[in-house]
Amino acid sequence: MRIGVITFPGSLDDRDAQRAVRLAGGEPVALWHGSHDLEGVDALILPGGFSYGDYLRCGAIASLSPIMTEVVSAANAGMPVLGICNGFQMLTEAGLLEGGLIRNDHGSFICRDQVLSVENASTAWTAEFEAGQQITIPLKNGEGGFIASDKTLDRLEGEGRVVFRYVDVNPNGSLRDIAGISNERGNVVGLMPHPEHAVEPGFGPDTPAAMRSGVDGLGFFTSVVRQALVEA
Repeated sequence: MRIGVITFPGSLDDRDAQRAVRLAGGEPVALWHGSHDLEGVDALILPGGFSYGDYLRCGAIASLSPIMTEVVSAANAGMPVLGICNGFQMLTEAGLLEGGLIRNDHGSFICRDQVLSVENASTAWTAEFEAGQQITIPLKNGEGGFIASDKTLDRLEGEGRVVFRYVDVNPNGSLRDIAGISNERGNVVGLMPHPEHAVEPGFGPDTPAAMRSGVDGLGFFTSVVRQALVEA
């Protein structure tokens, strides 16, 4: 499976996402924000970072990049798309996901290993998990507070589109402890924590077994790769 990872000016985690794809058995394809060519990929990842310096609003300028025209079309046609942190912000700005992300309620940048509850294990990116499962992956953001109207929040809850929820602590003031959501179809998922930083022993979060041994993030990438194999 060929998975495109889009680099924007200011992207920081694009190479990490490419490595995660490779470890999951997929073929990472580097894509550039200024292109209109998705190069025949089967899925897309919008990585974390500070696209365009986070001017205006995080992800706002990136959402208008040339390649986003193709991303929106591909997503609407059913292609799996994952937005991580700044990529999640881009997806909301582009209208592919509802709600928005604002400054953390405590006003500070936060970096921690975060426990999440998997609320929806039926999306393209979560099929390797089980509903109710708790996973730990790194979180690092300054504007990660998820907001939406009460009506929208109720609809997201009612339709099972809250994909991840923060456990033990709400690190940024996200309403209803929401850490990630999906679109109606389930092919587009956005979340603030970084699964690409928990895919390889020795480089992930600490676990009871050993320091830096956590690989819970790998399930995101194996989910979409194995789904493609099944469909093939």
